[in-house]
Amino acid sequence: MRTFTPEEQDFILRHQQHDVAQLMLQAGRYPQLPVQELVQQIKARQKAAQKLPTWVQHPQAVFPVALSVEQSSSEETAAYKASLVSGKLLVDLTGGFGVDSLYFARSFAQVVHVEQNPELQEVAKYNFGLLGATNIQSINATAEDFLQTMEGKADVLYLDPARRGHHEQKLHLLQDCEPDVLHLLPLLFQKADAILLKTSPMLDIEQALQELAQVVQVWVVALQNEVKEVLYLLQPEAPAPADVPRTAVNLLPNAAPQLLTFTRAQEEAANPIYADPLAYVYEPNAAILKAGVYRFLGQHLQLSKLHPNSHLYTSAQLLPHFPGRSFRCLDVSRYNKKELLKHLPEKKANITVRNFPESVADIRRKTGIKEGGHTYLFFTTDMHQKPVVLICEKV
Repeated sequence: MRTFTPEEQDFILRHQQHDVAQLMLQAGRYPQLPVQELVQQIKARQKAAQKLPTWVQHPQAVFPVALSVEQSSSEETAAYKASLVSGKLLVDLTGGFGVDSLYFARSFAQVVHVEQNPELQEVAKYNFGLLGATNIQSINATAEDFLQTMEGKADVLYLDPARRGHHEQKLHLLQDCEPDVLHLLPLLFQKADAILLKTSPMLDIEQALQELAQVVQVWVVALQNEVKEVLYLLQPEAPAPADVPRTAVNLLPNAAPQLLTFTRAQEEAANPIYADPLAYVYEPNAAILKAGVYRFLGQHLQLSKLHPNSHLYTSAQLLPHFPGRSFRCLDVSRYNKKELLKHLPEKKANITVRNFPESVADIRRKTGIKEGGHTYLFFTTDMHQKPVVLICEKV
């Protein structure tokens, strides 16, 4: 890995907000500089601007290819992960760009960052030094090779298996990812009493619980209502899958996370109450929907459901701090263009479909309703099996 000269760093920082295609066209104006290489740094910094501000704000930080930045955790999710575990030693067996390792280093006395790509490992190691992370040891090795030669035991082993195939296709199943955690489990438990595993949000949680068998806690982590990762904590002695606590987490800017913890047994035992739309309507955040808490949510918060499969909730009085979006229900309409447009003088609305036979695109095409405005339309099915449209405004 090479670092950049002061002149090269100055070029990167001065053009950090510029169009990279235009910079390449103007490369002839800078014959003394390796413009193509510098543009790759600018491109990576632009991708990381919101996701990795600690790195972007350091003028000497070096970035790998853009794909490695895309695949890394955000600082918000890395910080949340680091709040879940602590101890003397954590080994990050799939270290990558090192975002998770840097945050784990704040919860552990020592962190070992293991990365099989030598160039990426060197970049991460260099940046650790820049960022003052003196308690991280960075090693170039595969997870399997490191485990075979590892002496002693760690408090926690962390893995985020690579989820792209040789042709860059996205993978979701545990056995398809690299390393194969299912194959490694016996060796992992020889080297630590706790394993923290990050998986694709697309992986079915029930399937993962059955395959991993030794899960003691699950976290579904969303960032501003977009599910980013699912975390599984494994220990030698674990409860039955139905009794494993699952926490839906929605991380928000400048606010406390929205949290809800439940078990599958609680979900299955819950007896929801159904009602027609009342004064307020609630839409759960994405983490709750991915975690699969539908019946228990209403019972826990004393809300009524509109329909078993609609996953919308309602109440006569406003419930503060609902883990999702809250709306005031202004009216309930039939799915009729003329009737709907009476409520939309500008012919604009934000449309959501929940348990409804048509897509948002179909509805917009048939009604001519454009995106935008302050009105929210929920096309759904009510407790009487009737298709309805809830006309709402955000609380």
